[in-house]
Amino acid sequence: MRASSQFKKGALEMCVLHFIQKEDRYGYELTQRVNQFIPITEGALYPVLRRLVKEEYCVIYTKESPDGPSRKYYQMTKKGIEYLETLERDWDEFVEQVSKLREAD
Repeated sequence: MRASSQFKKGALEMCVLHFIQKEDRYGYELTQRVNQFIPITEGALYPVLRRLVKEEYCVIYTKESPDGPSRKYYQMTKKGIEYLETLERDWDEFVEQVSKLREAD
């Protein structure tokens, strides 16, 4: 497995939460938004969404769609907002430390 795949896998949860925090979204829409920045497949996204719901960082609700069947929307919980803040702090610290490492000797 390429290193970039591992980077994506580690950051995908944070990216998904970032978009859900901005507004409630459904799975395919999330895939499209993330794909604008990081190439992923729907298959990679849905296990992340299931885990986020299981851990109570998001909740699901169903909403009628004008273009077809009802859609499952994901909405961030208070616990999810706090978790995203922690992830972002940890990510920023990690990136800073890796940058320092790369600049050393």
